[in-house]
Amino acid sequence: MKKHAVLITVLVSLVITLFSVSAIFLEFYKLNKQQYIDHMFTKYSVIIQIYKENQQRKSSELMTEANLAVYKLFVIKEKDDAQKIVKDSDVLKREGFKSVNSTIMLGAQGLYKQNTVSQLNATMLEHTRTIYFYIQTPSGAVLIKDEELKPYSYLNIMYTYSTIFTIITLSFILILQKLRPLIRLRKKIALFGAGNMKVSFKTKNCDEIGLVSNEIESAREKIESLLESRTLFLRNIMHELKTPIAKGTIATQMLDSQKQRDRFTSIFSRLESLVTEFAMIEEVTSIDSKSEFMECRLLDVIDGAIDMAMIESDNVGVDISGDVKINVNYRLYTTAIKNMIDNAMKYSPDGHINILIINNELCFESNGEKLAHPLQYYIEPFTKDNPSKNSFGLGLYLVDSILKAHNQVLAYEYDKGVNRFIFA
Repeated sequence: MKKHAVLITVLVSLVITLFSVSAIFLEFYKLNKQQYIDHMFTKYSVIIQIYKENQQRKSSELMTEANLAVYKLFVIKEKDDAQKIVKDSDVLKREGFKSVNSTIMLGAQGLYKQNTVSQLNATMLEHTRTIYFYIQTPSGAVLIKDEELKPYSYLNIMYTYSTIFTIITLSFILILQKLRPLIRLRKKIALFGAGNMKVSFKTKNCDEIGLVSNEIESAREKIESLLESRTLFLRNIMHELKTPIAKGTIATQMLDSQKQRDRFTSIFSRLESLVTEFAMIEEVTSIDSKSEFMECRLLDVIDGAIDMAMIESDNVGVDISGDVKINVNYRLYTTAIKNMIDNAMKYSPDGHINILIINNELCFESNGEKLAHPLQYYIEPFTKDNPSKNSFGLGLYLVDSILKAHNQVLAYEYDKGVNRFIFA
């Protein structure tokens, strides 16, 4: 979910925007339609006025129809047609009101005005895209067809809404298109972080994301160049060191004094061991993929480490099932286990180590005193408690580096006189 937070935010914004625009247009449509209907409905007052004037003048029905025709109004005379239209029509608006007619009367007291109040109902109907006015009075009802007024049309609003909807949608699609290079860039950075130094970030885009990609590509090239220079330097210097060490070892055998011969042999042997450990560290730190990883039986890896340590198998207790398998770089992982065995042989009073599985984690147990410093102190290069021991202080540093290359960590705990190192 968090990996696609920007994409999800854009999509949510699009949905909210379109929903808001749709809601606004729906309310506008309702309001606009009601205003249009209210405006049309005012025409009923013209009809009432014509009927009132004709009643006062006692005009003929023909004259009334003629006056109505001036306003494009025509009476539906067929009762059956009128009833069918009233029944099948949609009611747009209905309103009841009072009509007051004044009449001059002659009585005993002379002339006086008599007001007659009538209750009227006016209904505006729509039938087959035609507007009708249905006027109901105490004396009867009349249905009048209006040929001038047209029903409300939503096409203009729909056209505007569709245009805005399309513009917003296309705008968000363009935003998503602009974000696609960012998604590709994230995947490439993940590959680069996983150790693929050949991945290219170069792009022809000149926008902000393109500029960032090209800057990362420039940084990648510099890092690759530095790593190549470092690797070449280390390999050359180790090669150059091995030659004088080999010559020195040979020259040592020509010394007459056995004491001096043993001393120089020890010195050159330690130098050769140091160069070998440096080579192993360089190999661990330069590993860039898991292509050399393979599935192995853990027992086979431990046996290889025991052979590499050149110690008697009786000094190592192994309590691990033969079914346990691990996916590792065999040579490096074997070296890590070998270093743990060497460490126990040097610092354990009884020179014995037990290798077992606890909570699905590989553990190395040996008797001895608790470490004087936290584990972090010992996994730094060239650190050790006892300088007199035949060690350069690179053993646990190399183990930690190998475990990190396998996405593991080195842990330590002390329990009742037992030192326990854990590959977690």
